[in-house]
Amino acid sequence: MAVKVRIPTPLRQLTGGEKTVEVEGRTLAEVIDALDKRFPGIRERLVDGEGKLHRFVNIFINEQDARLLSELETVLPEVAEISIIPAMAGG
Repeated sequence: MAVKVRIPTPLRQLTGGEKTVEVEGRTLAEVIDALDKRFPGIRERLVDGEGKLHRFVNIFINEQDARLLSELETVLPEVAEISIIPAMAGG
């Protein structure tokens, strides 16, 4: 199924400046794999070497935090919109 993914500004250099892209996937992991196939290098920005979401990246599926669901194993609903949000720091 096609999933709409909102790309944050820091990652748009990998997507040729695209703000929103559509890829196929039934789980969050499949969507990230499809993104990486289309935009090589994006996976390493989202997933660490242990196969978990980087702690400084938040991913929301229809406004629900993926970490509060099943992280990468989350099965996506029929209509899914994914937002990638880099964590903000400062003070």
